[in-house]
Amino acid sequence: MTRKERDNRRTDQAWNKVYHRLEKDGLLTCKEKEGVIPYGDIPRLTTRKIVLLGLQVAAIISFFLIIHFNRTEEEADRPLLTRQNTETTTLATTLEDGSIVYLAGNAAIRYPEHFQPDKREISLQGNALFDIAGNRQRPFLIETEDARIEVLGTAFNIKSDGFQPFELSVQRGLVKVTLKKSGQDVHVKAGETVTVSSRKLQVIQTKDSGQFDEYVRQIRFKDERLADILRVINLNTGDISLKTTPELANRTLTVTFDNNSPESIAELLCFALNLKSTRINNVITLHKN
Repeated sequence: MTRKERDNRRTDQAWNKVYHRLEKDGLLTCKEKEGVIPYGDIPRLTTRKIVLLGLQVAAIISFFLIIHFNRTEEEADRPLLTRQNTETTTLATTLEDGSIVYLAGNAAIRYPEHFQPDKREISLQGNALFDIAGNRQRPFLIETEDARIEVLGTAFNIKSDGFQPFELSVQRGLVKVTLKKSGQDVHVKAGETVTVSSRKLQVIQTKDSGQFDEYVRQIRFKDERLADILRVINLNTGDISLKTTPELANRTLTVTFDNNSPESIAELLCFALNLKSTRINNVITLHKN
């Protein structure tokens, strides 16, 4: 049920309560009971009736003020944020739940600062690669112009820039895609791609497996936590991993890496933040001087 439908139901319930109360107190004429009140035929009310009717109207106003206040308070807890990539390089963003979104050029997402307890909802405009943190109790829902996507924990690429038909390719995991216009839904697994053909969803084998790598060749971070930057880097590099000490985890940074090795990334971060690095086997740790 939509919010509008819920509000309409509440409105009907409120007016029904008032109607029955007025009927019980003898404040309705026969025409009002029959639901027919000709224009200009306003029933004459005594002072007592006017007072009682005023109390009922005040109750209705209070009822809707409470609904509006609660809804406003609920929405205030989850203000929508917008992250837009205005450049050609990939913009990597880590969401509250640990999910990572790689936005292609001219792509944008809208998402709440804090997800709801039972679901994680965002909207996408343009092309993006998603690496979703698994949580079966809180499905991840993505709204695009053509389709709705539901995932539990997986990685996939969405193309919805308006210049080509909607397309989704799954790198790993399982994704449910629902076409908005027809309500048709399909499940797409790793190695498969779903497209829109003749207004229907069609699942085929993924032809371009290199499309996922295109997002991570040149990655840009804007005001991201150092801990999140290192996590993204580690997911897309080889055997060498980067880490930092706890007191540096929340340091924010805006930086771009262009197909850099983990060693060169560590050097760049140390230079930018005035840090030092220590390597033990295949782990490079960033720490204060």
